[in-house]
Amino acid sequence: MFYFHHITCISPQKTFADIDIENIKPPVENKLLVAEPVYDGIPLGILRRMGKAVRIGVGAALKIAKQNPNGVVIGTANGGMEDCIKFLNQIIEYDEGILTPTNFVQSTTNAVAAQIGLMSVNKGYNCTHVHRGLAFENAMTDVDMLLKENSSHSYLLGGVDEISAYNYNIELLGGWYKKEKIAGVDLYDQNSAGSIAGEGAAMFWASNNEQNAIAKLQAVRMFHSEDENLIADELKKFIEENYLEEESVLFFSGENGDSRLQKYYSASEEIINKDFTVARFKHVTGEYPSVSAMAVWLACYILKEQILPDHFLKYSSSKKDFSKILIYNNYKGIQHSFILISRK
Repeated sequence: MFYFHHITCISPQKTFADIDIENIKPPVENKLLVAEPVYDGIPLGILRRMGKAVRIGVGAALKIAKQNPNGVVIGTANGGMEDCIKFLNQIIEYDEGILTPTNFVQSTTNAVAAQIGLMSVNKGYNCTHVHRGLAFENAMTDVDMLLKENSSHSYLLGGVDEISAYNYNIELLGGWYKKEKIAGVDLYDQNSAGSIAGEGAAMFWASNNEQNAIAKLQAVRMFHSEDENLIADELKKFIEENYLEEESVLFFSGENGDSRLQKYYSASEEIINKDFTVARFKHVTGEYPSVSAMAVWLACYILKEQILPDHFLKYSSSKKDFSKILIYNNYKGIQHSFILISRK
């Protein structure tokens, strides 16, 4: 596939500056809201017009975008949904009269990629993938194809989603968020439907150049199914195809505390080698469609620093020196993906 060189992340945890994944921020009212930094690279006049999704996406991407990649590829499910609802409310409020265009401009799903391109004066390939829980995985696949066609190029790859009041209420009514209050790692001890809400933006500099790379994306597989046996079969094939049986591998599970989805994670864990260490990440990130982008950021950071705080662990093998991390994510029991990250 390709290599990751520079990685940035704005999330509910300390992942942007003075990174600390040991001490974690618990959810507030079952929401893990991003800890927004000071956006030094964004002019104040532009910043105050940005919706949250655009703000965190551009804020996370600017350090990478200034290095002049050949294109920008973003995965998101909703983009700036909050601004979209504000614009729709204006239509009613002003009786379809003269509307403020800012909310409309910031609400489109491609607003993040567009703003990154505009602010970094990048006139290359600019694309946004909107595939719900597989948006970031499709963005990675797009970058892989681009690099196969243009081997000397590099691309800014990212995933971003926000918690909007509209989306949160719809998902809560749909039973996708828990109604009882959850604190931190207690998420996995609640035998009930739903998870906690999350948001964030993770950005990566991707290229075919192995030199000075942080990590390598070795393989991605995604599919749709509601059959846990099929998931287990696909995982077994994925492990065999990538020769993971004897490797020192961390299995990074997207387990999110939703009792209805536990069957998929249980079936997956029955397949993996006993030498694998199993860890979970959604008590740190919360649940949102492009959460796999932050899982990849965490995987790159763990491989680079060779640290894995205890709060991530579900159970551990005797091996602590991880050479590969296998991420399994599941969105609403329908969309599934396996992502394999390795030390270069």
